[in-house]
Amino acid sequence: MTLESLINNKKADLIYIEKNAKVLDAIKCMCDYKVGSLLIKSDSGRLKGILTERDILRFCSTRSGELENTEVGEIMTRDPITAPPNCSNEEAMTLMTERRFRHLPVVEDGKLLGIVSIGDLVKARLQDCTVEIEYLRDFISA
Repeated sequence: MTLESLINNKKADLIYIEKNAKVLDAIKCMCDYKVGSLLIKSDSGRLKGILTERDILRFCSTRSGELENTEVGEIMTRDPITAPPNCSNEEAMTLMTERRFRHLPVVEDGKLLGIVSIGDLVKARLQDCTVEIEYLRDFISA
């Protein structure tokens, strides 16, 4: 399975936040939408950054008293690692595990198509394994 098929099946909206929004507003937005990351785009519409729960935790570990006054653009991950839509789920899992991040934007020709989390990839892998197990059980019992 490719990331393109995964994001097409996922049918989730992309959630953006302005880089000049306050971190406290970003936290509220993440809670409201029940997501672990928010996307930041440039004026031209290209992906400029991503703000993740981990970015916020790193910030809070040293400057937690500044949540209300700090802008998202100050703590976001700039120019995040992305993957093309034809990337396999296995390649994406390997990339995310080795580089230690949990949210991967899917981009083609500079256009953001979607985002997958490590949870999305694990869920897809479990579904693949379930189908394979059922197929093998049917084969053995036939």
